[in-house]
Amino acid sequence: MNESIVSIFIKWSGEAPYKITPLPQSGSSRKYYRIKSANKIAIGVENTDRKENIAFLEFTKHFLKKGINVPKILHSDLDNDVYLLEDLGDVTLFSFLSDKKKTGKFPAKLKSVYKQVLDQLPEIQIKASEGLPYVYCYPRSEFDKQSMMWDLSYFKYYFLKLAQIEFDEQALENDFQSFTDYLLTADRDYFLYRDFQSRNIMLKDENIYFIDYQGGRKGALQYDVASLLYDAKAAIPDDIRAELLDYYISNLKKYINVDEIKFKNYYFGYVLIRIMQAMGAYGFRGFYEKKAHFLASIPFAIKNMKGILDSIELPIELPTLMSVLNKLVNSERLQKIGKERKKLTVSVNSFSYKRGIPIDESGHGGGFAFDCRALNNPGRYEQYKELTGKDLKVINFLEQEEDVHKFIKNVKGLVDISLNTYLKREFSNLMINFGCTGGQHRSVYMAEHFANYLKNKYNVKVVLRHREQEMK
Repeated sequence: MNESIVSIFIKWSGEAPYKITPLPQSGSSRKYYRIKSANKIAIGVENTDRKENIAFLEFTKHFLKKGINVPKILHSDLDNDVYLLEDLGDVTLFSFLSDKKKTGKFPAKLKSVYKQVLDQLPEIQIKASEGLPYVYCYPRSEFDKQSMMWDLSYFKYYFLKLAQIEFDEQALENDFQSFTDYLLTADRDYFLYRDFQSRNIMLKDENIYFIDYQGGRKGALQYDVASLLYDAKAAIPDDIRAELLDYYISNLKKYINVDEIKFKNYYFGYVLIRIMQAMGAYGFRGFYEKKAHFLASIPFAIKNMKGILDSIELPIELPTLMSVLNKLVNSERLQKIGKERKKLTVSVNSFSYKRGIPIDESGHGGGFAFDCRALNNPGRYEQYKELTGKDLKVINFLEQEEDVHKFIKNVKGLVDISLNTYLKREFSNLMINFGCTGGQHRSVYMAEHFANYLKNKYNVKVVLRHREQEMK
């Protein structure tokens, strides 16, 4: 962690922090921390991309002046790539949606929240666009042809090629050119949020807040509503999507004249390019970087793509692109990804409480954190200080302790309940953390013990990590 975050927190709060908790990363390299002192709390952000930092901070200042609900800037130090933001809590629209959809339905309360979001989207796109400092947009000031071609190339190289979808490269490029030329005929003199999806919308105290708009630029209105309604894992039913789109258009009419037929024709084109952009990201993070939770989004994106292909009617011919997309949605390899993701992955971690509980990178949350500090600590004895919980001498020491056996028995009872339920319900991820003072002896022993226990008893994928040992 960049120590400058601690420094600016102290400057802002006048207090030393007593707890710093890393927060889950998304698809970017930005790092987030929740920082607490006796009387203050803030979100610390570390990002080495200076231009992106400037874009975010300048847009935030502008949105706050326009009355848009975004996090307040508490302190910044761009020379050291850090800044502090107001803490908006942990409830995203996505987590709220996941909780409300446990029954498999899309309840009225959830639809009501989406409508609240769509009430505010035109405020951001149209009202707040006036006077917005587009000079700070990064990497480009408009979602123009160059931006679109970047997205389509990203999709081609990081999804199509890695997913082994065959295509004629020149013919596909020709269709990309035609497709982007068509999209560029839409009115594009508005603020395009760029990543307007459920994980970038926060719910706090019955209010809606917006985050992660640093990639914003000028563009078409259709792109952001497409991003929201075709957010892959949100899996909004088609009839609800149609209702929400009509609701958004009715709100737009309060600001501008809207030709609904023309608007919807462009809308479905922007849905298509947005899904392709997202698939490029899933391919890069999933196929290339081997991050399982991005692969888990692919089946949802394919389902969205199939629905669009069955209904879309563009006023241009795109034979190669449409052929490629149909190959994609019918790919046996990609269909297997959806089946493979049903195998439960159990992440088993050892850690030190000094650095906080490990973050859940699956995006699902939940699981266990077991405190091993009540057990006798081998680290207090000179002969074990340089060893870890993987060393035989430490293992023998701990296994002579009656409390260790009681601890293991009780933990197994709790873990077995969750494992059996998760397997029955075809959940994809469970996290089990063992913490101690230094993350060296007791927690390492327990993590090793339970990783072996799970491998031998259950048909699950076990991922074992000793966080503090990796840092040495």
